[in-house]
Amino acid sequence: MFGFNLRVAKMVWTAFLIAFLLFLTYKVSSTLIVVVFAIFFSYLVYPLIGLLERYGPKRLPRTANIGIVFLVVILLVAILGSIFGARIEEEAIKLSDQLPTLLKGNNFAERIPLPEFMEPLRARLLSFMQTQLSSGSGQAMPLAKELGLTVMHAASNLIYLVLVPVLSFLLIKEGPDMRDGLLSLLNRPNKKLWGAIIDDLDILLSRYVRALLLLSIATFVSYSIAFSLMGVPYSLLLAGAAALLEFIPFAGPLAAAVIAVVVAGFSGFEHVFWLIGFIAAYRLFQDYVVNPYLMSEGVEVSPLMVIVGLLAGDQLGGVVGIFLSVPVMAAIKIVFVRARAALQARHDALEKAEQAAEEARAQALAEAARLQEQGSKATLEAP
Repeated sequence: MFGFNLRVAKMVWTAFLIAFLLFLTYKVSSTLIVVVFAIFFSYLVYPLIGLLERYGPKRLPRTANIGIVFLVVILLVAILGSIFGARIEEEAIKLSDQLPTLLKGNNFAERIPLPEFMEPLRARLLSFMQTQLSSGSGQAMPLAKELGLTVMHAASNLIYLVLVPVLSFLLIKEGPDMRDGLLSLLNRPNKKLWGAIIDDLDILLSRYVRALLLLSIATFVSYSIAFSLMGVPYSLLLAGAAALLEFIPFAGPLAAAVIAVVVAGFSGFEHVFWLIGFIAAYRLFQDYVVNPYLMSEGVEVSPLMVIVGLLAGDQLGGVVGIFLSVPVMAAIKIVFVRARAALQARHDALEKAEQAAEEARAQALAEAARLQEQGSKATLEAP
């Protein structure tokens, strides 16, 4: 009537709501990032809360158990920071003071070991590197200024370091009630579907976050011990950088390896190829043995989609986008698989219902034919 199509109106309204939600998400992206990091922190400490509730005093309320675990974790982080932070800071200051001298020196290229077949190319490599350094010297001041502004911006957002544990505490405390309240708003089929999706996302995030933490700790311990035994300069600083970069999939470990090799080479380390061999062996062991074991039944995304997700995450959110790209793609896969399974189940149920109705109809027709045949026989046999 009057050219109004209800179905088209519903589609337009749905598209408008989706666009509005995307716009709202973009506007509050900073707040959402804090919430996301709070969720990740919650998955890190939640196993400790479960252990305390299982083996701790039974009379303590759940809120008290959560508070005790958070206090212990914060104290542990503070202690580890005081133990390793001072030395890492000392090595970082020393490297920043010596780096300009190392780069501007005429003999820094001679300190980088090369294979014998590349020795004739050392002069060309030196000329190329000097050209690149001289062409980039004009950008040093703008880059330093931008770096300083970034540091000032990060310092102004130190309040987030306080907000993340607070939000994490509230999420753990009120998470079950929030889940039940959300599911109570849905009808029975959608409640079952979204309940399964939430359970799968819970398994996904728990395994992913804990695996990243364990991989980061393993990288820090392995790199710090190996670099110290090999005599690599700034060993603890490089190990700490590698541990932090472990949280960035694919690109992070590669960047950590490049940083370690470049810093060691510029600092005059004589066994760079042994360093490269150790890093390659460690990455093979971690990526093909440890990582699949920790990520089992969790993040199952093809390498192609991981690379595409990393590139898209970099374009959308920079480092944060890269960090979130893999779990976001895995979450999208979970929603898609669950929705497809629900649609397939409904389709199969409809087919079974139609088949049962068809069988009942055929049975009714057969019964009617049998009764009619009996009636006909009775009529013919009557005197």
